[in-house]
Amino acid sequence: MPCIKHFLLAVSLFFTIAGFSQSEELYKSNSIPIELKTKANAVVRYDKKTINIIDFNELSVITKRIVTVFNKYGDKHRDAVQFYDEFTDIKNIEAQIYDKFGKEIKRFKERDFKDASAVSDFSIYEDDRVKYLDYIPLNYPYTVEYTSEVIYKNTAFFRNWYPVDGHYLSVQYSEYEILNDNNIPLKVKKENFEDFNIEEISEHHFVAKNIKALNYEVYTPELQSLLPKYKVALKKFDMMGVDGVNNNWIDFGKWMYDRLLVGTDDIPESTINEVRTLTAGIEDKIERAKLVYQYMQNKTRYISIQVGIGGWKPMLASNVDKLGYADCKGLTNYTKALLDAVDVSSYYTVVYGGKSIRNLDKEFSNIEGNHVILCVPNEDENIFLECTSQTNPFGFTAGFTDDRDVLLVKPDGGEIVHTKIYYADDSVQKTTAFINLDSDGNFSAEVNINSTGFQYSLHQGLENKNQRDQDLYYKEYWGNINNLDINEINIENDKEKIIFKESIKLSATNYATKTGERLIFQPNFFNKVTYIPPRYSDRKLNFEIDRSFKDTDEFIIQLPEGIKVEAMSEGLNMETKFGTYRFNIEELEENKIKYSRTYILNKGSYSKEDYNAFRDFRKEIVKNDKAKIVLLKS
Repeated sequence: MPCIKHFLLAVSLFFTIAGFSQSEELYKSNSIPIELKTKANAVVRYDKKTINIIDFNELSVITKRIVTVFNKYGDKHRDAVQFYDEFTDIKNIEAQIYDKFGKEIKRFKERDFKDASAVSDFSIYEDDRVKYLDYIPLNYPYTVEYTSEVIYKNTAFFRNWYPVDGHYLSVQYSEYEILNDNNIPLKVKKENFEDFNIEEISEHHFVAKNIKALNYEVYTPELQSLLPKYKVALKKFDMMGVDGVNNNWIDFGKWMYDRLLVGTDDIPESTINEVRTLTAGIEDKIERAKLVYQYMQNKTRYISIQVGIGGWKPMLASNVDKLGYADCKGLTNYTKALLDAVDVSSYYTVVYGGKSIRNLDKEFSNIEGNHVILCVPNEDENIFLECTSQTNPFGFTAGFTDDRDVLLVKPDGGEIVHTKIYYADDSVQKTTAFINLDSDGNFSAEVNINSTGFQYSLHQGLENKNQRDQDLYYKEYWGNINNLDINEINIENDKEKIIFKESIKLSATNYATKTGERLIFQPNFFNKVTYIPPRYSDRKLNFEIDRSFKDTDEFIIQLPEGIKVEAMSEGLNMETKFGTYRFNIEELEENKIKYSRTYILNKGSYSKEDYNAFRDFRKEIVKNDKAKIVLLKS
């Protein structure tokens, strides 16, 4: 009788939540407490999600959500959307729109929702679809009531609880409940509950009330690391018909290897012979790996294809070899197969990729990550390969997969390891210049910039731009210099040493200001810090500098004949917990001046009480980067 039981449960739940939500006050925008309106783009008036675990391979989710939206930035928070595939059964989905007075102005049944392929901008094909509310408001504020009932046969992706899911969003009431009458084994983890108004009603049943909007503050850590969440995973789950086990990362990784990777790595004998010929006579396994990596880069290209078991199973390596394209999973698996052919061990690796640093949760195994890379173990060091790039140097990860916990998928199970950290001395931008300044304040210069580590990633790709775009890039990069002309550009991307080298010849008029017999100019021509973080009267959040770097600058300035230095700064040496800044100006022989500068920013997590000191550090840098020299005709 499980079907009848489920039907009665659904009816009961809908009547229960309907009883709460039918108060007309929930639909009126003027009934929201003033403290929840402050700096909010939207307010969640009522949100209840009830999850019934029917079996390890089936669960139902009943949702009712009422959101008042104040402006166009709050539209995204109405969250009236439902993804689905062949393992998802949408029993009910509907929405109502209310004006600011609480009067219903529009009603949407399931047939009124837009139904589209859930293909992302970077994907050629995905087998998911989505139904979403396509509503363009005529006026703000308005209120959306969204209800749905959905049956999932895919239980690998459990619906966790995130009562707050963004900045500038207040929450008046949010409730989450798991029903597990069949005692299906699961594991849970609470995070960040202590700083929010959350009540635990009973096991797996929580209510959050009156949570004020969280404003964005610069240098804030990843939002998901700050907000409350209740993470849930079944210890035995089903991913589109494939049973899985998830007690810890070891057995979860073994499941991935056995059920998702085994049997996908065959490649043609002709390709095996080709890479073996390519690496013949090379004993060092890392040198063999470099050649194979370059072979893969030259032969393939990246296209996202989210099909297979939950979008997690890679394309067959033989198909990648034949077609010459795949997504991150397929290209990583293909590269692994190529390395196997030349006796180099490697591990398929799951990671959160992105400029922001996000770790897999080493304490809670679950379906996580948005990207896949390849790990080549090398004694005490792991080398990670980005297989979706046709241009990345071997082992270079800065800016996308650096400094984070990732999952190695091994034959005997999963293992959490940390990717390479790029310290300040690894991420250096060294700028040198020889500058000729004339008596009218014009100058010509030859500038050389060498970048490594994370700073390499900021310049990488510039060599592929056309001349016009390169000119525009440097004019924007040196936006502090008016009347700038770029005369010659030479770029070398040294992938072996991983150094990005730029050599630029340029000139500008009226850089120095003429005042009678004097010329006044700023000797930091080419690497000024201009950004000062905003002031907060009462900062709410701690802050984080996620990557270290080091800038070193040395500019030799040739002064015109008949000109001498009348006044110049004595320089500065400033050391703080956030970093180091120093500059020095000295007169050289033959009427030259040398300007030297070093700026180091330290990675670290800091308390909100330290923010003003950090801001003062940056203010001093901006101020001193504008230090001036006064020249006088002799």
